[in-house]
Amino acid sequence: MSQTPLQSICLLRLSALGDVTHVLPVVLSLQQQLPGVRITWIIGKLEARLVGDLPGVEFIVFDKRAGWRGYRDLRRTLRGRRFDALLHMQVAARANFVSLLIRARIRVGYDPARSKDGHGLCINRRISPAPQQHVRDCLASFLQPLGLQPAAPRWEIPVSEDDRSFARQHLAQDRRNLVISPCSSHALRNWPVDRYAALADHAIEAHGMQVTLVGSPAPFEHETCAAIASAMRHPTKNLCGEDTLKQLAALLAGADLLVAPDTGPAHIASSLGTDVLGLFAASNPQRSGPYNSLQWCVDRYPEALARFKHSTVAEAHWGSKVEVPGAMELVTVADALAMLDRWAERPGADQLKPNT
Repeated sequence: MSQTPLQSICLLRLSALGDVTHVLPVVLSLQQQLPGVRITWIIGKLEARLVGDLPGVEFIVFDKRAGWRGYRDLRRTLRGRRFDALLHMQVAARANFVSLLIRARIRVGYDPARSKDGHGLCINRRISPAPQQHVRDCLASFLQPLGLQPAAPRWEIPVSEDDRSFARQHLAQDRRNLVISPCSSHALRNWPVDRYAALADHAIEAHGMQVTLVGSPAPFEHETCAAIASAMRHPTKNLCGEDTLKQLAALLAGADLLVAPDTGPAHIASSLGTDVLGLFAASNPQRSGPYNSLQWCVDRYPEALARFKHSTVAEAHWGSKVEVPGAMELVTVADALAMLDRWAERPGADQLKPNT
C-alpha cells in the first residue's frame, strides 16, 4: 500500500437519504484521522439539502434528472482536478458512469459479492468481504483500504436555530412526542393506513403522547397522511409537505420516538439520537434498519421470506427484499402496540426529552 500522504479525497454517494446519513460518520472520521484533508462529496440534489452545509466539506451536486446534461456539467466542474483517493460508495450504473469522470490515484469500491453494473471496472481497491453487515458498517469500512480505521458510529447534521424554532412550535413541551413518517419511496414497504391510525390512537390513549404526521409534498404522501388523520379517533398534527428537510431533521431531533417503515427519516432520526420504532417485513432491519434502534424494530422479515420467497434469512442473499403485496401486512397492529408499550415503559421513559 502506498505511503504517499492523502491530501484530497472524493466521496461518491449520490443517494438515498438514509444511505447519505451513513456516510456522515465516514466524513467525520476522515476529518479526525487526517486533519487538514480536503474532502469533496459528489451528492444528489435532494440529499444535499440535508447535509450540504456540513463544515469542512466541498459538495458538488449531481442532478440525475438533468440527464446527459448532468454528466456534462459534472465533467466541466471536475476538469483539471485529480484526487488522491476516491471512495466509490454506490453500486449503481449511474454512479459508475459518474465515477469515470473522477480522476483519482486510489479508487476504493465494494468487494466482488456486493458489486454489480461494472462497478469492479471503476475501482482498483476493494473493501473486505462481510457476508452479513449493516449498511452503515459497510460504508464505515471504506476507510480501511486507505490504511485508516473504520468510521465510528458518530453523526452530525447541521440544523439552524430557525429550524429548531420550527420544531419547538410543533412539538409538545408537556408530554412525549411521537412522530409518524408513514411513507417509503418504495410503496411496497409501507404499512396500511388503518394500522397507523390504530397505533397513533393507542399512543394517545395509553401513553398520553402527542402524535405528529410528516411526509414529503408528493401527492401519495399527502393522501396517506390525510387518510391516517381521518381514520384516527383523536386529533393529530399533520405537517405532511409543510416542512423542509432541515426542519424535519430538527423535528425528529426533538421528538421522543419516530414510527416509520424502511425509509430515509428513520435513519435521520436514528443519527440524531431519537429512538425509532421500525416496521419491517419487506426488508431486513439487520441490514438496513435504523442503526441505533434495532432493538425497537418489529421484524417480520423472516416470515415474509418464508411465505413469499420460500427461503430463510440464512439462505437468502443478504440484500434480498420482499417487496410484494401482502408482505407488510405481516406486521400486525398487536406487534406494533407491544413494541410501543415496551418502549414507553422502559426505565427512565417518563422523563421528557428537552425540545431545544
